[in-house]
Amino acid sequence: MARVRFENAGKVYDDGTRALRELNLEVDDGEFMVIVGPSGCGKTTAMRLVAGLETITEGNIWIGERVVNRITPKERDIAMVFQNYALYPQMSVFANIAFPLRMEKRPRAEIKASVNDVAKSLGLVELLNRKPGQLSGGQRQRVAMGRAIVRNPQVFLMDEPLSNLDAKLRVQMRGEMLRLQRELGVTAIYVTHDQVEAMTMGDRVAVLRDGVLQQVDSGQRLYDKPAKLFVATFIGSPAMNVMHGRIDVVDGTMSCHVGAYEFELPAVLVGEFPRLREYAGRVVAIGIRPEAIQEAAMTQGMPEERRWHLTGEIRLIESLGAEFLLHVATKLESWTSGEEATNGDQEPLDSHGAADRNVMVARVGSESVAMLGQPIELSFDLTKLHFFDIDTGESLRER
Repeated sequence: MARVRFENAGKVYDDGTRALRELNLEVDDGEFMVIVGPSGCGKTTAMRLVAGLETITEGNIWIGERVVNRITPKERDIAMVFQNYALYPQMSVFANIAFPLRMEKRPRAEIKASVNDVAKSLGLVELLNRKPGQLSGGQRQRVAMGRAIVRNPQVFLMDEPLSNLDAKLRVQMRGEMLRLQRELGVTAIYVTHDQVEAMTMGDRVAVLRDGVLQQVDSGQRLYDKPAKLFVATFIGSPAMNVMHGRIDVVDGTMSCHVGAYEFELPAVLVGEFPRLREYAGRVVAIGIRPEAIQEAAMTQGMPEERRWHLTGEIRLIESLGAEFLLHVATKLESWTSGEEATNGDQEPLDSHGAADRNVMVARVGSESVAMLGQPIELSFDLTKLHFFDIDTGESLRER
């Protein structure tokens, strides 16, 4: 097994398109690293650089103790699982799994033993004589995985391997992939655009945007302590609500003005975001997760100093069974402070939040009696607020 390291890695295509910029990322030996981001962010390019399917333009790619920039894909000792399975339709399951071993001219007895071992671990023993066309999508994906792991490679690369499966099968295959990776102890890099998949599978998750690494950490820390506004709104479904507010400090007490509303910031929150004092008199981006917004009627007994109440009208109710998502139209005219504020890359800030910049999403329990078109009073948990610089998009959390 081996570590994989991107060292100031960059990729510029012949037409001048830059897909990756100064990527510095280390994948530990035996780690399951997920690279996630929207379409065109460079995640697949990063994986193809490791595989040798793309030529690196700047920096280095390390596999173990070797710089592999000029080493052929065959010599890198990696295996890939693709989105479309890439199976040979004319070959049996056995032959598909055995293919890489036959290319290496392994002894016939060794090939048979290795394929049978892999087939047992993947539940494919009874399917070894079938052709790919006789298999379900999940079975084909297992065959593709078997072909990749039968060589016991140093690095296992997976490019959105579950995207063609239905929701239930995706969940099942996630578990199987993780079980196999843990049993084999192989270093794995998994590329996906699905942030739920990223959070549930990765030991760590690397978030890319426009070819630039935004943050790398465990999925839970990305959710709880996003370093950038983009990460805060990309990780989590539904997205984090975002609004604008002005920070004021009077006699040592810090407060926030959002439109016609004003609320004092709890000491515990100020302690978590000490950089807020540098922004006295300035407008910042304020984020809050849907689960930190509740119906005011359901929050009785909670400390009032931790609460901010806001009224609105329910525009949409989404039932998720155990909970509801309430889309509430508010009158926060300062949602963007009358300007097209950006997150540092000239992209409108409100494009990261709700489709309608005056609508907030609250995640409430199934005991809710909210009704479409009715007024509602929302209660915000002030200790759950996030603050970001509106020019750079960087979190104002303690560095």
